[in-house]
Formats: sequence, C-alpha cells, structure tokens
Amino acid sequence: MILGQVVGTVVSTRKDVGLSGLKLLVVRELDDALAPTGHLVVSADAVGAGRDEVVLVVAGSSARLTEATRDKPVDSVIVGIVDEVEENGSLVYRKQSSRPVPA
Repeated sequence: MILGQVVGTVVSTRKDVGLSGLKLLVVRELDDALAPTGHLVVSADAVGAGRDEVVLVVAGSSARLTEATRDKPVDSVIVGIVDEVEENGSLVYRKQSSRPVPA
C-alpha cells in the first residue's frame, strides 16, 4: 500500500465503458515523513475521498479487488482515508489537523 494525498480530480468524458461511474482522483505519493515524493498517480476512488485528504492506495492487480473496481480497467485505487499515522510510538499525522504533528 502507498500513502498519498489527494491533490486533484480527472474528468474524462470519453473513456472505456468500464470506467463509467468511477471518480478519478490525482494522488501525490507521500514518503514515511508524509512529505511529497514527487510521484503522481491517477486512482479510482472506492471510498469517497476528497481533496487534501491523506489516503491509502493499492496498485496492480489488487486494484481490481474492491467492490467499486471489480473487473474494471484500473491499476490504482484509493481503499482508505487515513485518520492517524503513528510511527515509533509518536503521532505524526491526525486528520483533524490536516498537517503533520510537530515532533
């Protein structure tokens, strides 16, 4: 799984029929310090994520295992909205603040 942050949406009026009804979001990958890595991916949204939320993303064949994406032509899907991240016993992210917690 990959931690990422939703930074935008993709609108495509002409697409494969298998993508109809799927919301497509642009996700910026985050490293272990929740800093952007520079990698962007377009992910199908299976959980109702919104802009700026920190999310869990799966890629590859696992992306086609959610109810929303089963047998769909997707390679990346958002499977969770992150509430908190704890590392080595310290809270580094809490959704309410939308920012890393100072060390």
